Amino acid sequence: MEIFVGADYRGFELKNELLKFLVENNYNATDEGTYEQTEVDDFNDPAIKVALSVRENPGSRGVLICDSAHGMTMQANRFKGIRAAHCDSAESAVLAREHDDANILCLSAHFIDTNKMQEIVKTFLETNFNNLERRVRRINRLDEREDYD
Repeated sequence: MEIFVGADYRGFELKNELLKFLVENNYNATDEGTYEQTEVDDFNDPAIKVALSVRENPGSRGVLICDSAHGMTMQANRFKGIRAAHCDSAESAVLAREHDDANILCLSAHFIDTNKMQEIVKTFLETNFNNLERRVRRINRLDEREDYD
């Protein structure tokens, strides 16, 4: 499984730890930036790169890391076919995968350490979608046009 990883300056160190962890566990990981720790970068750029890479590579997954995980989650979810979930525990990662077929995991560098990150990522990557009809229907509705005006 291809894993695309991105972070802003706040997630830079945790991203580098994640890349090592993924390689050690035989995942094919691609670093989508940021490539240096500087406060002038925006979370938007790596989130866009990861979202587009996941969308263009069916069956792949993404992991995004920023200070709160909120900005990354919001940016990634702007793309059709992307289901980014902010998870702060292994339990929330299970639900994101089983119930919502999340394909991008968003993590907060502010609230988790390397060990917690590894636990959440491992769970996210190893959990399968439980494709009950109602869940598939709900997921398909996520990409409907916004015609509520």
